[in-house]
Amino acid sequence: MKRFNKYITRTGVSILSLLLLLGCNNFDEINTNPDDTTTVSASLLATNVILRYTRFSGRDAKVMIGDNALPKYVGYANEGQMDQQYNKIGGGDFGPMTILPNIEKMIEYAEGGIMEDSYKGLGAFAKAYTFYRLTMKMGDIPYSDAGQGAQGIYKVKYDPQEQVLKGVLDELRAADQYFANGTTFQGDPTPYNGNPVKWRKAVNSFALKVLMSVSDKESIGGINVSSRFAEIVSAGNLMDASTGFYGLAYSSQNRHPLSGTNDLFTSRTILSSLMIDNLKLLNDRRMYYFAEPAGALIADGYGASDPAAYRGVDVEIAYAQMNAGHSANLYSLINKRYLQEEASEPLRLITFAEQELILAEAVLKGWISGDAKTYYESGVKAALTDVMTQANGNAAHGMPITQEYIDAYFTGEAAFKTTLDDQLKQIWMQRYILQFMQDPKSSYFEYRRNEYPEFPVNPETSLNENNKNGIPMRWLYPASEASHNRENLEEALNRQYDGYDEINKIMWILK
Repeated sequence: MKRFNKYITRTGVSILSLLLLLGCNNFDEINTNPDDTTTVSASLLATNVILRYTRFSGRDAKVMIGDNALPKYVGYANEGQMDQQYNKIGGGDFGPMTILPNIEKMIEYAEGGIMEDSYKGLGAFAKAYTFYRLTMKMGDIPYSDAGQGAQGIYKVKYDPQEQVLKGVLDELRAADQYFANGTTFQGDPTPYNGNPVKWRKAVNSFALKVLMSVSDKESIGGINVSSRFAEIVSAGNLMDASTGFYGLAYSSQNRHPLSGTNDLFTSRTILSSLMIDNLKLLNDRRMYYFAEPAGALIADGYGASDPAAYRGVDVEIAYAQMNAGHSANLYSLINKRYLQEEASEPLRLITFAEQELILAEAVLKGWISGDAKTYYESGVKAALTDVMTQANGNAAHGMPITQEYIDAYFTGEAAFKTTLDDQLKQIWMQRYILQFMQDPKSSYFEYRRNEYPEFPVNPETSLNENNKNGIPMRWLYPASEASHNRENLEEALNRQYDGYDEINKIMWILK
């Protein structure tokens, strides 16, 4: 028996050794789970790239509230003063530039495939969007040398803002052509689902937004601003009512940042009087979607559907005074749906509504022909329709937006004015309302351009140390640059800001 066992053991070892010798070249294959992804594809990288610059980039709900506090949409009554509410902002972040290697790899993996042009279009747009936002926040930034770490360039130079914006416009033009030649691509988490026709329209709509945001400049790096704008419009590849928005839908997998945060912080977010008063002036039912009625006014006998039940706060009053007013239920809080719903209305970054309002302004500036009133009404109707179809009407306090309401909107203060100054202010106000809990930094950028709507400033409460009577004009450069890239940082500061990194310094586009 022992002899037999020894034979089996020796035979087993021999067979095992033979299998190992014969199969060693396939060992990795044998031990690979066929259900796992073992290689990175262009589509996987596309998803990563899109999410990197599209989804809400903050860490938590407080960041979103802070973003909305800077352009005076909200105040808050807990945890002490919020810097942004009282005109203080800090350092920017070059982190978004880390998207560049993924863009490069995505295009590399798509080379020779039928989707190559679409991925190239996505890459060009992603770069344009990323660098536009960065330069609008800080001014001169690394651009031409950015993302060149693999080539040994670790201390990158800062490009002048004019050259960065020229690069942005060039990238957007390239993206337009790539998508014109493209086919449906995979890995797109937006509502466009890889449709190159819709992507192309969104790209061109965004190009109009970029050009309008620098409307005080006649040219950008040799590109005539108004002529490029008119050229894009005349080509005709713009968003229409059926294009849908560019952005992301919220869901149980991608929850709204305020969802489930009904705590002492988010539940004490107060709408500003700037926002509430203008919505009331326009008889705009978006107020009921954005806000809760003030508790004290409900106690006084006003109904939740009565505009008199809504009161905003002057976000520049002393924090202790605002906090006391909140405790007395004097103010309208943010609508509870934001705190309770996983999927309130989606994040809309590029919309037909904003495009139409931009076109209305372009007509008034003489950049394009057309009827400014028609564009204005088209944009506002689209904005109202978005809320009607994408937000929870059951949370609108008995005042839902309906088609009948939209059709009758343009009366009183909402009717298109007769003077140029009033018309421009109407357009700017509608763009301001459009970005509530959406893309508030865009409203801040627009305020710097137009100084409208007028943001409240109180020198007694302002945290803007060097300009108590003013709104900050920019973010600081990342603190890490002073230790890791000092020479290039100092060169950029000397070129733009008299050698001093400070939030009130005026960047090139505002000079």
